[in-house]
Amino acid sequence: MRPFTLLYFLLSALLYLLALPFLLLLSFKSKYRVSIPARFFLWKNPRFKQDDIWFHVCSLGEARALAPLMERLKERAVSISTITHTGHAEASKYEAEVRYLPYELFLPFWIKHHDYLVVLEAEFWYLLFTVARAKGAKVVLLNARMTERSFPKYMRLRWLYRRMFEKVEKVFCQSEEDKRRFEALGATNVEVVGNIKLAQKILKSRDYEKPAVETIVAASTHEGEEELVVKAFLEYRLRHEAKLIVVPRHPERFEAVYRLLKELKDDAVSLSRWSERQDFEADIVLVDAMGELNNIYAVSDIAIIGGAFREDVGGHNPLEPAHFGCKIITGRHAFMQQELFKYVHNVQEVENEKIEEALEKAASMEGSYVDEKIDLESIIRYLNQ
Repeated sequence: MRPFTLLYFLLSALLYLLALPFLLLLSFKSKYRVSIPARFFLWKNPRFKQDDIWFHVCSLGEARALAPLMERLKERAVSISTITHTGHAEASKYEAEVRYLPYELFLPFWIKHHDYLVVLEAEFWYLLFTVARAKGAKVVLLNARMTERSFPKYMRLRWLYRRMFEKVEKVFCQSEEDKRRFEALGATNVEVVGNIKLAQKILKSRDYEKPAVETIVAASTHEGEEELVVKAFLEYRLRHEAKLIVVPRHPERFEAVYRLLKELKDDAVSLSRWSERQDFEADIVLVDAMGELNNIYAVSDIAIIGGAFREDVGGHNPLEPAHFGCKIITGRHAFMQQELFKYVHNVQEVENEKIEEALEKAASMEGSYVDEKIDLESIIRYLNQ
């Protein structure tokens, strides 16, 4: 083991020991009850058995983005590692071995040989790249991105990323801007192919009857955003006949959001929750279930996409509501989705206090749509070498 790698390994071991009490406490929370024991204690998390293509993704969105590739790689033995429990659940839908990625300290003992390690988006882990390369894998970055906002932080650690990217054999990035940023950090063999999320088949799992009135969905909302949207909706509803469907991003918040909705609404506004009745009769409907968002987009007129009305999330995927022709409203902080929003037309990006105005303006707008594609062939050719 080279001196720098040894030092990095020892620092990761020290960090692990310091974090151990917090990890033990977090493992009792329902959100982390499976992922933390698997990642930090290797509980029910054995090494992969297969040695062909290993995809590493972080969470739900990246796991879902693998779908068009998985269709084209049906003859290959595929393994997938994830970070979050929602990513793990989505990856488990494929014909693949699925594991949680262990903490870096364990990777030298956990990783075995694969022909390819394909890492999606911004999952940059020094020991992951180093150990996989040492075991004989070609390390590939796919859908690689580096936002304008995050680039200065990467540049401050340029000495580290240069070491990291020298282990990477190929970078398939989303845009020319991403290419320039990766090359500035020492990456080579960088190719722009677009965003693979554009190649996803966007499907409904069931059909619902569209409400007779204008239907607004607050999609993938985070703490603080439901209040903004509901207050804007209640003002808007004084002048227009409309319904609001609220779909929180994280299931552990369903109860808290329901309590908030009861507090915010007045007696003239009815409220229901999806777990009790699957219809849109109420004025405000809380969808406290997973896997329904595309079905809801299909019956909605306007989609207010969450994650962009807070500074610390970065927004969420606009392709799905655009596919169903929703008029999209997003906040000023969709920095993690900048590349996707380039391909989506008729989008309103507004300040938090301007949501009601955006709802009014939406009446005169056409629905959003997507008009770009992804070069999947270059990726498939490379992986089939």
